[in-house]
Amino acid sequence: MDILLVLLGLIVLVLINVPIAIALAVVALVAMIATGGWNMIANLPLTMYSGATSFPLIAIPLFVLAGAIMNASGISRRLIAFVSALLGFIRGGLAMVNVGASMFFAEISGSAVADVAALGSILIPAMKKKGYPTPFAAAITSSAASLAIIIPPSIPMILYAAMADTSVVQLFVAGIVPGVLGGFMLMGAAYVFAVRYHYPVEETFRLKRVWTTFKDALLAFLLPVIILGGIFGGWVTATEGAALAVLAAVVIGLIYRELDWAHLKQAVIEGGIQTAVVMILVAASALLGAYLTEAQAPQTLARTISAWTSDRNAVLAILNVFFLIIGLFLHSAAAIILVVPIVMPLVLAVGIDPVHFGLIVTLNLAIGQQTPPVASVLMTACSIAKADIWEVTKVNVYFIAVLLLVLLLVTYVPVVPMGLVDYFYR
Repeated sequence: MDILLVLLGLIVLVLINVPIAIALAVVALVAMIATGGWNMIANLPLTMYSGATSFPLIAIPLFVLAGAIMNASGISRRLIAFVSALLGFIRGGLAMVNVGASMFFAEISGSAVADVAALGSILIPAMKKKGYPTPFAAAITSSAASLAIIIPPSIPMILYAAMADTSVVQLFVAGIVPGVLGGFMLMGAAYVFAVRYHYPVEETFRLKRVWTTFKDALLAFLLPVIILGGIFGGWVTATEGAALAVLAAVVIGLIYRELDWAHLKQAVIEGGIQTAVVMILVAASALLGAYLTEAQAPQTLARTISAWTSDRNAVLAILNVFFLIIGLFLHSAAAIILVVPIVMPLVLAVGIDPVHFGLIVTLNLAIGQQTPPVASVLMTACSIAKADIWEVTKVNVYFIAVLLLVLLLVTYVPVVPMGLVDYFYR
């Protein structure tokens, strides 16, 4: 009953627009004092500090900073030019360029919000200028950006690995096939729209232009090779790979001669703000996690559902619905930090692989970034496009359906996420 009151209090605070980090801290503080007395306050700073300073989590501010520097270095523009030369000859090609550029950028930034902010500010105005409807431009940009938390490196995957005590490298590998599959399926959906509504052809295919734009973006293509090659090859950890990404971004920005002191300063400020939002959530949720662990909430949940059903597929269906609902109200970082420690005993009890479950969680929360009322990525895309969120959502439901199909494949056809993991690591 106490746990139910805590969760109800959290939902009420979120619905009245109290910042999620503050809401987490408040309900945890009240619950801990109510059950353990005022002496519990002495442990709060240590709990918050230790919760936010684990080594794997250091990768988060580094990847955020790397993404900000890359955006300031002209890398986004070069990626868009190359993908446009490659796909622009197809009807609705600019929409496919949008998806393709997101797939490339996802391999660098690991953040869907960074993706939509960097690419959307360029592509949405370009699509509107070419005659694409504003809701469609915002919808495809938003859904494509969610690939950034499926394709490695992924900040939500790093958080999940820390919360579930599993391998972040194996999570990255597991995300490759679903991410690429989701990208091509989104391109297919965009092509159907383009044919039905006669969207324009961007440009004729010219091999010379493909080669020119490829050479111009060559250093940008080296970034994912350096980052992911180092991580997958076992030469660096995910955290060290993130530091390598920052160094490579600075060097490439200097080679391109587009990264000066002013741009670097702005990138550091932007990265610091984004990092603060995530890490405050992490620290605040550590308090609630400590209370829920003390109250044995994870074990209680596992026993309750296990008593109802021990069928693996049924449990996966229940957890999918649960995370889809959670995604309506919580940002991905908050949802992972709050919910994953609670459900992991159940996941392990019914024999679900933690890496497989990590992809399921990540995909659910990618969909949550597209579904109001929270929908952080969708909100960003609508802000850039100056479009009404509900008009965009009417179009976006088709792309959300694509992401749901990918989720079903990942959930019930384990070879999709786990084939590469089993091949390389097991």
